[in-house]
Amino acid sequence: MPYDGYSCLKFRVDRGVAFVTIDHPPINLFDAALMSEINRAGQELEADDDVRVVVFDSANPEFFIAHADVSLIQQLPKEAPPRRSELGFFQAMVDRFRTMPKATIAKLEGRARGGGSELALSMDMRFAALGHSWLSQPEVAVGIIPGGSGTQRLPRLVGRARALEIILGCEDVPAGLAERYGYVNRALPPAELGPFVERLAYRIASFSPEAIRLAKAAVDAAELPTLEGLLEEAHLFNQSVATPEAQRRMAGFMAAGGQTREAELRMNPLDDVTLQTNGS
Repeated sequence: MPYDGYSCLKFRVDRGVAFVTIDHPPINLFDAALMSEINRAGQELEADDDVRVVVFDSANPEFFIAHADVSLIQQLPKEAPPRRSELGFFQAMVDRFRTMPKATIAKLEGRARGGGSELALSMDMRFAALGHSWLSQPEVAVGIIPGGSGTQRLPRLVGRARALEIILGCEDVPAGLAERYGYVNRALPPAELGPFVERLAYRIASFSPEAIRLAKAAVDAAELPTLEGLLEEAHLFNQSVATPEAQRRMAGFMAAGGQTREAELRMNPLDDVTLQTNGS
C-alpha cells in the first residue's frame, strides 16, 4: 500500500513494520488535519496485509502530540447531548489501534498530553525516552475531563488511585515515573530507545500474523470474568494450532533441536524457525 496524500504523517514500511512519523509543526497539535490523517492511516494500516506491526513516533523531539485542539472542543454543543450508544469519532479513531490485528507501538519522545496521551494509551505498547518524554492528562485544569479514552485506559494500566493522581493532578509525568506506574512499558536512555523499539518491532513482525492477531484477542479477553476469559483463550488457542503456519513452525522448532538440552539453553531454535519461515 503506497500511503500517499498525507501531509501530517510520514510512512516507511520495512519487513512487515510500518513506521509512522507524526510531522505536523510546530507542536504536532491534534487538530482536525492530524485527526483526519490518523483516522485514515488507522483504516489503511488495518487493511494492509503486508503490515504486522505499526510504530508511531514523532519528527519533533519536543512533542509527540501536544494535545487535542482546544478550539475544536470549544465548538462542541454547550448543552450536553444524550448519552451515546456507540463510540464517537475520536474514541473510535484511537481504539482502532487497540483492536486492529497488528501489534501497535508508541515510541515516545517529547510531550504526549491529552489526546496525544490517549493515542499512546490506545497502542498495545508504549516506550519512552528517559529525560526526553512526558505524558499527561491535563484536561481537568481547563474545566473538562479526558474524553478520548484516558479515564478508561489509565486505571486499567496504573490502578484507580494513580489514575486519579494523573487526571486530577494535571501534571506532566516524566518517563521514569511513567514506567514505575505502568503508564509506559519501559523508559530507556534516548540513545537506546530507537534500537530497542526497532528490534522488538522487527522481531514481532517475523512471526505469524494469525498468531499475533489471536494473541491480542486472547489478552483482551482478560477483561472478561475469569472463567469466560479462560474459555475464550482455549478457543483462540485451538484456532492458532489449526493454522498451517503453526504446523510448519512447530515442525521447524523440533527439527532445529527443540526440546533438547543444548538447544533449550541457547533458545536458538526459535530464531532458526523464524528464519526458515521467512525464507531467509
